[in-house]
Amino acid sequence: MRAAGAWAVRGAAAVLAAVGLAHTLWNGLTEPGVALAFGALVAVGELARRDRPGAPDHLGAPLGAAGALAYALLGRNAGLPTHHGVLETVAVVAAAALAGIVPHVARGCGPALDHLSRRVLTVAFAAACFQPLHHSGRLEQRLGQGPDLVVFLLLLLVLVALCDAVLAAALAGARTGRPYGPLLRDGLRAQLGIGPAICATGVVMALGAAAAGLWAVPVLSVPLLLTQLSFHRITAIRTTYRQTITSLARATEIAGCTPPGHARRVAALSCAVGRELGLSERELTVLEYAALMHDIGQLSLVDPVPDGATAELPAAEARRIAGLGGEVARQTGVPAEVAVIVERQADPYREQPALARIVRVVNAYDDLVGGSRHPGGPLAALEQLRLGTGHDYQPEVVECLARVLARGGRGRVVPVPPG
Repeated sequence: MRAAGAWAVRGAAAVLAAVGLAHTLWNGLTEPGVALAFGALVAVGELARRDRPGAPDHLGAPLGAAGALAYALLGRNAGLPTHHGVLETVAVVAAAALAGIVPHVARGCGPALDHLSRRVLTVAFAAACFQPLHHSGRLEQRLGQGPDLVVFLLLLLVLVALCDAVLAAALAGARTGRPYGPLLRDGLRAQLGIGPAICATGVVMALGAAAAGLWAVPVLSVPLLLTQLSFHRITAIRTTYRQTITSLARATEIAGCTPPGHARRVAALSCAVGRELGLSERELTVLEYAALMHDIGQLSLVDPVPDGATAELPAAEARRIAGLGGEVARQTGVPAEVAVIVERQADPYREQPALARIVRVVNAYDDLVGGSRHPGGPLAALEQLRLGTGHDYQPEVVECLARVLARGGRGRVVPVPPG
């Protein structure tokens, strides 16, 4: 059902873009200069995009998104009414976005088809809500060109943002298999970041071009372009921070305290379980960091744990090692909640934070399977975890782990890159 819904969204976007292009080629552009100016802005915005895994599409190309919305909401150009319709708007935006994406595709790092589908459908929605009212004259008769029009445009863009979040959640759910509710929540939360800047810039561009003409478009795009550059710098800092934590987690492997790849396996499988449980992106990031560092306390031991497997240690010893790990984690400067998860991972699950319960279950599973303690392999390891659900492991997390493994383990998880 999810896959069918996603293909329905993509199919609707493809049909709408094809109809718009055919209509525009047959009838020509109503205002070629306006179409060229906004098409160039959308193309430049796509050329300037920088993607990172899991980021919302508009974070990669906010300038292109703002330019597309401004074109959809453009009612006047230098005081003169515009006449481009919904189909022409869709055609110009789709063609410009494709032109801007081609260099990225040529380098093998172009955005997914879902990005184009969302761009086409959201722009079509905005244009369909605005342009018929404008071209008929009813919008100007009721609202004029004053503050009421600005309020109307802002409210319309709120609806556009909701539409985009719904489409993003539906497409991401089909792509990742995650529950729809948390995906929609993450999408709405992402809209609260740079989303208001995109909407405000789109409205200001449309109103500025209405009063001053097309010269206002490049001038008004500068603030959002600077904001985009700032977001890229923040993204680069976060990427470096994640690589640092990944490298620190490998210290236990280099020291011979844990088997090779143990921390990365626990992190990847913990994130898969977290997605199955419906965690937000922020919670998944904290969970990943804690899972990567969960064995860091073993660096403080004089005598290493055999095979690095802490799952079968006496409870007091496991909690002591976890406490040492929490102290080490705090000294590295990670967020306090990450250190708390590392510190509490060996406690009885009823006393643990929710994320620590996931780390404990997944770490125990990898210890049991990696140590070859069960001839039955993963099934026997899961059965032993189920036997410990009365005190050590949360039953819901164990069953969630079983579902993830039944679907092929970490097949749906972006692997953690080596440090």
